[in-house]
Amino acid sequence: MLYIVPTPIGNLEDITLRALRILKEVSLVLAEDTRTSGKLLKHYEIRTPLRAFHAHNEHAVVEKLVAELQAGTSMALVSDAGTPGISDPGFLLVRACVQQGVRVECLPGPTAFVPALVASGLPCDTFHFEGFLPHKKGRQTRLKYLAELPHTFVLYESPYRLIKCLGELAEVCGATRMACVARELSKLHEEVKTAPLTELQAHFSAKEVKGEIVVVVAGMPKRSVD
Repeated sequence: MLYIVPTPIGNLEDITLRALRILKEVSLVLAEDTRTSGKLLKHYEIRTPLRAFHAHNEHAVVEKLVAELQAGTSMALVSDAGTPGISDPGFLLVRACVQQGVRVECLPGPTAFVPALVASGLPCDTFHFEGFLPHKKGRQTRLKYLAELPHTFVLYESPYRLIKCLGELAEVCGATRMACVARELSKLHEEVKTAPLTELQAHFSAKEVKGEIVVVVAGMPKRSVD
């Protein structure tokens, strides 16, 4: 059995009782960063062995992990924060398990874009999750595509590129398009600010930005019919 176990995006109390039980019961925990996950396990006095599983080694180790699972080893896959597979390693291993008949069970739990989307106050009945934009090739193409969507879309962004991203969004979506920047969700310095794109750019340009960033942008307004 492979368990996909979401871990807190900030506040350690956001882990479920079931997740803690699974992490204790499995034979092995696959971790994006063993140092980060090691702190979580130590906090809850969990002594299950950790093994690194991240973007730099996942292609090389997937086949071996599937063989171990088929042989009866139970594993839990965790990322540094949130749900594995959502802009984090996990997809390749899950796909290989499904193809080879290994049972996969994904626990419900934390993921950053859901609280950001709901708290933004922007329409969330229908939305598009984009995740991280390409840094260079294809970035402008994706931005133009997103700008024309009729519904809200969600991005992940680094604090070091936030100002640039907001400027690019203002160019393709228009300066007055409503958006929200959510950072440090569930942590002590959580901030969720909804405003026009240029106002957001000015606000975050005037301060030091830290933490994981979620950007939520309203869809293209319906064009008025003359």
